[in-house]
Amino acid sequence: MSNWQAFQQQGHLDPDFAFREHIFAQFRQAAQRQSQAAPMTSSTATATPKYAFEARVGDTKTPKNDINALILDYLTMEGYPGAAANFSKEANLAPQQADPSIKTRQEIQHAIHSGDIETAITALNTLDSDILDKNPELHFSLLRLQLVELIRQCYGGDITPALDFATQQVAPRASINEQFRVDLERAMSLLFFDHDSNLSPELKDLLSSDLRRKTATKVNEAVLVRQDQRREAAIRALVRMRAWAESSARSSKIKDLPPDIDIGLNGENAVEFQGLTETNGHEPMITT
Repeated sequence: MSNWQAFQQQGHLDPDFAFREHIFAQFRQAAQRQSQAAPMTSSTATATPKYAFEARVGDTKTPKNDINALILDYLTMEGYPGAAANFSKEANLAPQQADPSIKTRQEIQHAIHSGDIETAITALNTLDSDILDKNPELHFSLLRLQLVELIRQCYGGDITPALDFATQQVAPRASINEQFRVDLERAMSLLFFDHDSNLSPELKDLLSSDLRRKTATKVNEAVLVRQDQRREAAIRALVRMRAWAESSARSSKIKDLPPDIDIGLNGENAVEFQGLTETNGHEPMITT
């Protein structure tokens, strides 16, 4: 039985601990797949790689400390304070940020992923009111998401709370920005359509968990920028750089590249890390 299952059965699952165990499990599975794919026998040990690229990869040894630093950076930047603290001790690395800073971002993102946008806005204003005051686009994104959550709650019942919130909180901002107006009208149209029927792609996107995820990512980046921190984990930039390098190599028609270069983002990993190679996209976050 895994530690995750044990905690679930006890009725007090620690999501931060579970996420950390999940990340480590992915590393262990990747190592196991690699060992199974290339068992060390007398025939394979002396076999010549089919592509020169594979030989260079095999000769490259990444220091364990560098891998540990990447993991700690990811846990810190994405807002997993417990996992970051425990891992930094195990790997003998200095914490990158103070725990309260990480925990605050985690709480804000958790509220957004849970649909509790009012709590997220209050926490943001308590942390630093300038984050929303000086970023009207981000503020409107949060208010629109709060409106969508209200419409979701009012579905099939009294729509007065959603109408009042749209009139008092969202409409005044939409009146001075054309894109805000379009976004507000699209959100309000959810009141007139059956959510269980075939909605248009634009309306489906509003009800999708992706809207929460994208908004949480924007908020996390805004907080990091305000705190003079990088906007994203280093591994995200490395994955995009890797995708760019492979694309450039293939466009140059380099002949010693294998048809496919696996970086271990298949299966469940592909779902969790989708969009990492998009230059201007919104990266996913594993929710707590």
